[in-house]
Amino acid sequence: EVAEMTKKKQRDCEVAGYKSPHRCIPTPDQEEDQPVSLINAGFPLYNFNNIFVTPVHCAPLPALCWASKDVVWNNMLEKDKTYTRDVHMMEKHPHLQPKMRAILLDWLMEVSEVYKLHRETYHLAQDYFDRFMATQRNVFKSTLQLIGITCLFIAAKVEEMYPPKVHQFAYVTDEACTEDEILSMEIIIIKELKWSLSPQTPISWLNVYMQVAYLKETDELLIPRYPQATFTQISELLDLCMLDVHCLEFSNGILAASALFHFSSLELVENVSALKWAELEECVRWMVPFATALRDCGGIPMKTFTGIPADDMHNIQTHAPYLTWLEKANSYQDVDLQHPDSCSVPSGVLTPPLSSEKNEEAGRADADVPKVRPRMRTPSPLSNLPK
Repeated sequence: EVAEMTKKKQRDCEVAGYKSPHRCIPTPDQEEDQPVSLINAGFPLYNFNNIFVTPVHCAPLPALCWASKDVVWNNMLEKDKTYTRDVHMMEKHPHLQPKMRAILLDWLMEVSEVYKLHRETYHLAQDYFDRFMATQRNVFKSTLQLIGITCLFIAAKVEEMYPPKVHQFAYVTDEACTEDEILSMEIIIIKELKWSLSPQTPISWLNVYMQVAYLKETDELLIPRYPQATFTQISELLDLCMLDVHCLEFSNGILAASALFHFSSLELVENVSALKWAELEECVRWMVPFATALRDCGGIPMKTFTGIPADDMHNIQTHAPYLTWLEKANSYQDVDLQHPDSCSVPSGVLTPPLSSEKNEEAGRADADVPKVRPRMRTPSPLSNLPK
């Protein structure tokens, strides 16, 4: 990778007889070309901007004192494009079923809670697992636990300040995986991932969205100001959705924005994510059965952990009866296939009306909303999200 980054390619492109103004690197068999300015090209009276610069994505971040907000935002977007996942990953492993992936990830969440690992650590492990499995073929069920616990071991060393030791990870497998096997698998996974171990995970996207949503003019972006209970409930929906292998169809940024949408409004999501409804619609609709199952089950109260500071409590990965909720969500999906219009997203809810129109349309909106809603209605401080 270092060699690729330091190596510059020579370009001899010519357009209509005009040689590129970019300087070519001199080689023994080629003389160094002098840069050609626009003035020498025959336009002495005009000032041109560089029209070949990649346009900068509109960044919803506030002005930063330590970097350009546009550069930071576009780096985050580039990570979503660089760290690609394969939705057809399971087809490469005929001995495995999608439910086995869900069971493994559910167990990794349980291990994360036992060792008080952060949500980012778990999501990194999930990303490593999915991308590694996409590089392999014919993986057997007996190897699945070793791959999963090794991914969590790597993620803990990347993210945690004091990661658990390798013998602790071996212990939770009930002697199914030894320390030597985990260390050997670590080398294999890192090589297959080509040391690309820093994706922009869905939980990190959600953290940014929430910070921007609650940011005030006097606040700093790096210091979260949002309610912990709100963040925890949206994270539960995100964790539940990502047990389904079809989550790999969407980028991490869109997954986080769609989960936030089910707890807020389209206007807020567009403001904090710079995404439009056309980009979110498919993921939002796919997420409806999961949001409905979580709403019906009520979620779980926010947990506390000894030895964890109060302001970091919401960042600890928690375990919930996700497999039960997943089965309930799958039952809703079966109903949707039989009645595809039953879970449509009501436009009256998505597009916030003007203040003068709210009173008139309140009654009509309630009548138009179908029984299975994509919006979360749990008793929580979610209504405090800024408009």
